[in-house]
Amino acid sequence: MKIICSKRDLLYGVNIVSKAVPSRTTMAILDCILINVSKNEIKLTANDMELGIETIIEGNIEEPGVIALDAKIFSDIVRKLPDNDIIITTDTSFKTVITCEKAKFNIIGKSGEDFSYLPYIEKNQPIILSQFSLKEVIRQTIFSIADNNNNNKLMTGELFEVNENQLKVVSLDGHRISIRNIELKESYEHHKVIVPGKTLQEVSKILPGDANEFVHMFFTENHIVFEFGNTTVVSRLIEGEYFKIEQMLSSDYETKIKINKRELLDCIDRATLLVKEGEKKPIIMNITDETMELKISSFVGSMKEEIDIQKNGKDILIGFNPKFFIDALRVIEEEEIILYMVNPKAPCFIKDDEETFIYLILPVNFNAATNG
Repeated sequence: MKIICSKRDLLYGVNIVSKAVPSRTTMAILDCILINVSKNEIKLTANDMELGIETIIEGNIEEPGVIALDAKIFSDIVRKLPDNDIIITTDTSFKTVITCEKAKFNIIGKSGEDFSYLPYIEKNQPIILSQFSLKEVIRQTIFSIADNNNNNKLMTGELFEVNENQLKVVSLDGHRISIRNIELKESYEHHKVIVPGKTLQEVSKILPGDANEFVHMFFTENHIVFEFGNTTVVSRLIEGEYFKIEQMLSSDYETKIKINKRELLDCIDRATLLVKEGEKKPIIMNITDETMELKISSFVGSMKEEIDIQKNGKDILIGFNPKFFIDALRVIEEEEIILYMVNPKAPCFIKDDEETFIYLILPVNFNAATNG
């Protein structure tokens, strides 16, 4: 095999596929990036058996071939070479020579035949949305999935449900729920899958996010495929029946508050200056006719601030984990938001009239927390 390509193109491709190289594995071949060179394209692939990414890069092909190279060593070499053309040659014993200007590296690769190629996925009708929309919908929900140590695997992924021309994306971790509803340009048949959070985080990192460019999504029984530009991402789905969130989304409320989002976010953000990481100190909201008073107390000190609001319904005194509020407020674009509350033990809803977004946050028992 012999190829010549610019450092920029090669590094771009390596950075994309590296997202699917496992951090720990007992299979040495999975630590590799596969370079598969045919007569008309240079394809890079990485695969950890749950998530696989391949991308096609520009370059001159002088001799086709296949080689698997250790991902860390290869990416480190490419990153530190001069900004010029890079030549990669291999022989039948997998000796690989990488040269650029006066730098020359000799490394030993592995046979491409041992590599775990991406599974063949039969692609039927693609669901099409803009790169920008997908990147945004991930950003606006991904923070409320549970981490991978959670016993309930369903919580480590997000629900992607397509109903005619609507895409609903849902994440939850037992303390909060994030929901985004997007209108698609066309109608599709019903699909309902659970996509691993890790997949979505990596897709979000490599997705350019151009509003005028598109992502094609394909669903199968066990996999989801994202295609954009010259890149294909294939991921296993999480098996199981997702939570029946409709039962948790009550439209009843006793208190409705209209408030400036930026003021509320800044105020809670300031309050957390007094809370050390790992400390569970709630932000307490005392809501009366035209004012929301926010208070927080910790071992460092205490803080109190008032914000003007418009309120319908009852006064309420309620406490929340400040991080959960900050996470939701940071991804809402609206200047003014509406909070719906029932009582100090029931969830707070932040949503717009069209319900393009819904954020549900469970309150905390602040009496016990404050005294503790």
